[in-house]
Amino acid sequence: MSEEKYTYETKKPDIVFTVSAILVAAFVAWGFISPSHLEATATAALNFTIETFGWFYMIVAAFFVAFVIFLAVSPFGKLRLGKPEDRPEYKFYTWLGMLFSAGIGVGFIFWGVAEPVLYYVDTPLGQDVETEAQAAQLGLRYGVYHWAFHPWAIFSLVALALGYVQFRKDQPALISSAFYPLVGNRAYGAFGKGIDIFAVLATSTGVATTFGLSAMQISGGLSYLTNIPNNVITQMIIIGIVAFLFMFSAATGVNKGIRYLSVINLTIGAILLLFMIAVGPTVYIFENITTTLGGYIANLVPMSLTLTPFTDSVWLGSFTIFYWAWHIAWAPFMGLFIARISRGRTIREFVAGVLIVPSLLAVVWFTAFGGSALYQEIFHDAGIAAIVMDTVELALFATLAEFPLGGIMSALAVILIVIFFITSADSASYTLGAMTSQGSLNPTLYVKLAWGFLIAGTAAVLLLSGGLEGLQTASIVAALPFSLIMLVMVVSMMKMFIQDLKKEKNQARERERRRLKEEILTELEEEIEDFNRDTSSSPAEQKKKPGKKLINRKNNPEDKEK
Repeated sequence: MSEEKYTYETKKPDIVFTVSAILVAAFVAWGFISPSHLEATATAALNFTIETFGWFYMIVAAFFVAFVIFLAVSPFGKLRLGKPEDRPEYKFYTWLGMLFSAGIGVGFIFWGVAEPVLYYVDTPLGQDVETEAQAAQLGLRYGVYHWAFHPWAIFSLVALALGYVQFRKDQPALISSAFYPLVGNRAYGAFGKGIDIFAVLATSTGVATTFGLSAMQISGGLSYLTNIPNNVITQMIIIGIVAFLFMFSAATGVNKGIRYLSVINLTIGAILLLFMIAVGPTVYIFENITTTLGGYIANLVPMSLTLTPFTDSVWLGSFTIFYWAWHIAWAPFMGLFIARISRGRTIREFVAGVLIVPSLLAVVWFTAFGGSALYQEIFHDAGIAAIVMDTVELALFATLAEFPLGGIMSALAVILIVIFFITSADSASYTLGAMTSQGSLNPTLYVKLAWGFLIAGTAAVLLLSGGLEGLQTASIVAALPFSLIMLVMVVSMMKMFIQDLKKEKNQARERERRRLKEEILTELEEEIEDFNRDTSSSPAEQKKKPGKKLINRKNNPEDKEK
């Protein structure tokens, strides 16, 4: 399939762009003028959200996982994101690379070592463990838990809804388009504009969180390799430089900039992973992959639905609820972007690529890097845990330093994070541009650049007003309204899928009836021709031939059934 088969129309930005850009710009100005006031307000909102709606985040995230898996294994899995004749626009390797480079790959790089080590030191939900080995296994399991099925199911749900209405129903690339089956043309009035504005605000916050994490880790890596200080000023400079660099990628569009950088990203990530498996404790890694995968599958439901109603657990809000909210805040961006690159795939193929493959990769990545860090900590007293507890963004570099070629691999990791940062900025500006340009899948360059700078500004003020905690706070608060929008999306999707599956079954039955009719008519014509030949021959020739009768099709049970 040629990757230039599909062309997309350019549209001008609308009122969603104006309102959303003004609100985000006001937030950025608030953060620069009074970061302490922003931090106090955000903290109050965070405490209220976690205490009041923490249970809701846990239930809704588990429901999204179950729903997406149900779609894949049900008859709905045969439906295609596009017309029946459409086929995938991108090759599988390119497609997979773009999935990770959209931004979630930054999470793997940042937390791949940090989470297992943090949970080894501070066990999830205060669970009692008797040995260091149990604490290590628990740390690996919860690290995988936060980055496997749940985030990718959240992204998949939004991507399926948007991909289906765009390419099957010919609706614009807007969150509000997913509501068209329920509310009709009101999806494009004030009601729909309000939904799109909510989605843009949630997306800008979620993306800014990733920008901030990337800046923190690049700063930490540079400080680990050089004499550059790891502080907020360095992080601001990094954000400014990357914002400048991403303009070149944004100017080339999806088929060049994001596509090529995504393949480079995936290749560098594969090199780092293979290096760690080969140079690290190889047998230990493979044993942990097996154990962690089994423990994750066996404990998926209990982990997904465990809260602490009788104890005051800060851990749940700081980690699990933060991740679910962050992923939900990311969902409009990831959903629109994944939908854009997934045209032509069936729902079953889509879920296999977007849910199963990344989840398995999460198991391997977190076990290889996190497991190696824990191995060095437990058996060689490397001091990695102390570094992670003090400066979380140094986790990966402290681990690489324990192995041969650690300096080279650390430099390669910094390059990987920078490219991830650029592709994240590019993908985010593209998606926000589409969301604020009437759903155009080819937004203008100036709209993409405007969103790139606004998101960079948001990340900067969040870092100024609270660092990692400020980033976490913004995601948890902003995700709440969009999680409600996603629940309504489920209803809308089911309505579309049921109607279209019934329509496809009726069409299949009609095609089968036509085929049987044509088959019967062909047989009749052949028998009539044979009969005419027999009756037109001479009496002497008829005596030489065996007698032949025209079949009475009315009395043929098989044809009667047909």
